[in-house]
Amino acid sequence: MANGTFRIARGRGNAQLPLAVAAVLAIVLVLLGRAQSGLFDRARASMTDWMSPALQLVHTPVDVANKWMSGIGNFFSVYSENARLREENERLRHWQTAANLMDERVKRYQALLHAVPDPALQSIVARVIGRASRPFDQTMILDAGKRNGVKPGQAVVDARGMIGRIFLAGDHTAWVVLVTDLNSRIPVTIKPGNGQAILAGDNSPTPRLEDFSQNTVLHAGDSIVTSGDGGLLPAGLTVGTLVQTNLGLRVMLFADPENVDDVEVLDYKAPIEPLPDMSVKDLPAAVAGLPPAAPPQQQPLQVLPLQLPNAQPPQTAQQPAPGTATAQPTPQTTPATGTHPVPGAAVPRVGLQSNNPAQQPAAPPSGDSTPDQDQ
Repeated sequence: MANGTFRIARGRGNAQLPLAVAAVLAIVLVLLGRAQSGLFDRARASMTDWMSPALQLVHTPVDVANKWMSGIGNFFSVYSENARLREENERLRHWQTAANLMDERVKRYQALLHAVPDPALQSIVARVIGRASRPFDQTMILDAGKRNGVKPGQAVVDARGMIGRIFLAGDHTAWVVLVTDLNSRIPVTIKPGNGQAILAGDNSPTPRLEDFSQNTVLHAGDSIVTSGDGGLLPAGLTVGTLVQTNLGLRVMLFADPENVDDVEVLDYKAPIEPLPDMSVKDLPAAVAGLPPAAPPQQQPLQVLPLQLPNAQPPQTAQQPAPGTATAQPTPQTTPATGTHPVPGAAVPRVGLQSNNPAQQPAAPPSGDSTPDQDQ
């Protein structure tokens, strides 16, 4: 009995050992993925390139089965659908003729105005060979890679509108993050009005608009196109239209990322050139063939003395020589009732006072009157 219990406990211990090793390896892989994300991206791309033939083989019968299943449901409505398509084709031919005429007219106007033509777009047709929820929630895998000219950041569209952007490219495959993914941010323009905004995905079929100006008024039915800000995506790619939902105004995409099979990868080349270094030859005068103007000469500042109104310039006091007489003003006495002397009053005279006491005149007696007072 004891031997049987020992064997059961030993068997449980051996079974728990692989689980502990797997848990440790999982923790190590998670830490490495956080620290070295580029290493895992390259490993993922290499693994996808290696499994690309197998994914194509598995995806082909699945596509055929889906087409047959969808065809069975539409078998009974073929006649009405055919009639509707005929009417739609007639309308589309009319609009195609009008669009061709407007395109020719715009080209003539651009030629007359010498306008800069739009950059030509080259595209690469690729096929969707898989969909995954890693590393982003909504991604798809294409069968075209770096050898076909696919680069990270390029736009992925179908016949109706934009689907997403390339975020990882291998040699034979590429991974696309959809515009509906939570990590997708695309600069767009709201028409009419040319309002600028950011199309932000939230893992729902209808992404939302963010960071638009306060003056922008949103209306149901407005068109959403790419703005081309940043130089990564071309401007004017159709994205969707605004619709009213329970969550407010959302963007209903023209494309159907969940059911698309064939897509185009746009090769848009319009890098923003850095500002060149300026030189003397780039000045307008030098371009016109004129000599550059000399810098203005700085004149020294002249400090003017501050003059108060009705002020007399100061007089320099001179020291008299010894033995010479100096004129000293006698203080004038004014009546206490006013500041001006009374008419007819005696005006004191300025006498000459000598520094020599012997030459000074004798003071009159107190009882005698001065000649001025007698007059």
